[in-house]
Amino acid sequence: MPVLVITGTGTEVGKTVVTAAVAATALSAGRSVAVLKAAQTGVGPDEPGDADEVARLAGAVTADELARYPDPLAPATAARRAGRAPVHPHDVAERAAKLATEHDLVLVEGAGGLLVRFDAAGGTLADAAGLLAAPVLVVASAGLGTLNATELTTRELRGRGLDPAGVVIGSWPAQPDLASRCNLLDLPDVTGVPLLGAVPAGSAALDPAGFRASAPHWLAPRLDGTWDAEAFRVREAP
Repeated sequence: MPVLVITGTGTEVGKTVVTAAVAATALSAGRSVAVLKAAQTGVGPDEPGDADEVARLAGAVTADELARYPDPLAPATAARRAGRAPVHPHDVAERAAKLATEHDLVLVEGAGGLLVRFDAAGGTLADAAGLLAAPVLVVASAGLGTLNATELTTRELRGRGLDPAGVVIGSWPAQPDLASRCNLLDLPDVTGVPLLGAVPAGSAALDPAGFRASAPHWLAPRLDGTWDAEAFRVREAP
């Protein structure tokens, strides 16, 4: 799995912290890691972006981004408003492929959900994943509403002939409500893919050393971690 594409079911679902956890866990397993942010929006020229946040939390990764735009909008809209060139799927694929020649693992983080547009032609992260023939990890929210969004995302991936590698819950609450606990059983059922982890809410506020030490316990063995989905369900599900 030299390239893994990471998408969310929407915005603010914990995509960046999950990317950091995957990176930290791979590093702890002795792998070299690069993180590519396909298009960074809502960040000024001198402010740290998502790739920088991954590096802060995870450690010695190569942090890269293709473009950034100041408005917190979809990349195509943000690029148009800024009067700048958009990112195209082939740009993402070419940069990721180059990074893959120099690293054991390349994590490509999208912007928002799978079908958020990069350019006026309608290019998306899904198109970039197709060019790379890379599996796609879906980051989902824990609570009410996540079943529909996550099922739609995995269906779209399959419809495009892409591999949905699994689902990671991006922010598992300290006191999960009934919907969140039921979703541990329902998410694998409606998506047909395994749960590969659950990152505790607030993990980005940990000091980097604590984050790196804890990350493998949040992710399943397929992502180099030790998280046990069945044991987690038994403990948390109703």
